[in-house]
Amino acid sequence: MPGTRGVDFNLLVALRALLEERNVTRAGVAVNMSQPAMSAALARLREHYGDDLLERQGRTYELTPLAEELLPQVARALDAVSTALEPWAGFNPTTSTRRFTVSGSDYALAVLVEPLMTVVHRRAPGITVDFGPIWTPGSDLTAHLLRRDLMIAAMGYDFPGRRQVVFSDRFVCIVAADNPRLRHGRLTHQDLGELPHAAAFGGGLPTPADAVLAEAGITPHVEVSVQGLLALPFAVSGTDLCAFVPERLLDRCPASLDLAVAEVPLEDPELAEAAHWHPSRESDPSVAWLRGVLQEVSAALGHDVRTS
Repeated sequence: MPGTRGVDFNLLVALRALLEERNVTRAGVAVNMSQPAMSAALARLREHYGDDLLERQGRTYELTPLAEELLPQVARALDAVSTALEPWAGFNPTTSTRRFTVSGSDYALAVLVEPLMTVVHRRAPGITVDFGPIWTPGSDLTAHLLRRDLMIAAMGYDFPGRRQVVFSDRFVCIVAADNPRLRHGRLTHQDLGELPHAAAFGGGLPTPADAVLAEAGITPHVEVSVQGLLALPFAVSGTDLCAFVPERLLDRCPASLDLAVAEVPLEDPELAEAAHWHPSRESDPSVAWLRGVLQEVSAALGHDVRTS
C-alpha cells in the first residue's frame, strides 16, 4: 500500500483536477499549473499509487478502476479541508454581514453594479460589496484571484479556475457624428486603416475587436490610448478618432457626446463577460450564493448562464 510520504496538499489538488478533467492541459488550467508541472505531478502520483490513474482510450483518457475509487475520496478530503478553513460555512444571507470583494473592468462594473446590488440589498441587507479594479496584465493573476471572491472579466484569455458567463455584448465602431469619413453611416475598409484609433488598456489586453481587425488585415493607427473602455466614447467625441466599444456602453453615454455608430465591413466582434473565481472558492457557500445572484442578474440582462 502506498504511504503518505512525499504527498502534500498541492499534489492532492493536482490529483483531483486530473481525475475530474481527465486531461493534463485542462487540469493545469483549472488549478493554474503549467502543463509540464501537471505532467510531473501525474508522474509522481503514478509512482506513489503504482497505477496509471489515467489510461488513453483513443483520443481521450479514461480513469483506471483505482482512479474511479480515489476520485470521491480525494474530493471529500479536499472539501473537508476547505470547510475547516472557511469562516463562512454557516452562511445565511439574511443575517450575514459578509463583505465581498469583486474586481472587474470599468465597463463590466458599469453594467453589473446597479442590478447586482439591487438584488443583494433586497435579499441580504447586511452584506456589502467592495468593487475594485481588474487584474493588471503582467501582474500575478493567481494572487489577484486569491485576494478576490470574484473577478468579472472577458472570456478568451485562458484565466485559470472556474468561470460563469454573466452577459454578452458586441463591439460597434463609433466616430464623432460629423466625422468627414462617415458617409451614409458607413466606414470603408480603407477608412478603418487610415483613421486614427482610440484604444483601451494600452494595448496590453487585446479585445475581440482587435482580433477581427487583424483578421481583416487592418493594423489600427492608435493615436490615443486609455485605461479601460468607459473613457473611449469621451476620447472620440469631437475628434477624427474612431474606436470599437461594447454596444451596452453606449446606453450610458450622454447624448451631448454627439457620437455615431458606423456600419463597417467586418463581422461583429462578440464579447462575453464572465465571473472568474479561484478553485479555493468553489465550496464557499457565501461565494456560491453571490454567483447565484449573478445568475439571476444575468437572466435579467438576457443571457443564458454557462459554468465551466
